Amino acid sequence: MDARGLDAGDRNLLEASIDNYNGGPVGMETHAAITDDERSTIEDFYEPYLLQLGFIERTPRGRKLTQKAWQQLGRALEET
Repeated sequence: MDARGLDAGDRNLLEASIDNYNGGPVGMETHAAITDDERSTIEDFYEPYLLQLGFIERTPRGRKLTQKAWQQLGRALEET
């Protein structure tokens, strides 16, 4: 667990979004597939805390990482 309370699962979800979809938006089914987690696990366990921290936002096209998430992971936000 890091200083913000992120565990390996939280970091995996965020990093998978960056590595595969440049931070999103990513649909929930796609998130589940790329992290090998159940959709319900993501929605009920990971997502509420990540939303509370301001690391992800819900958009009509899916979940998108915020600049805060990129910074937390020590990654440079890639502009597209």
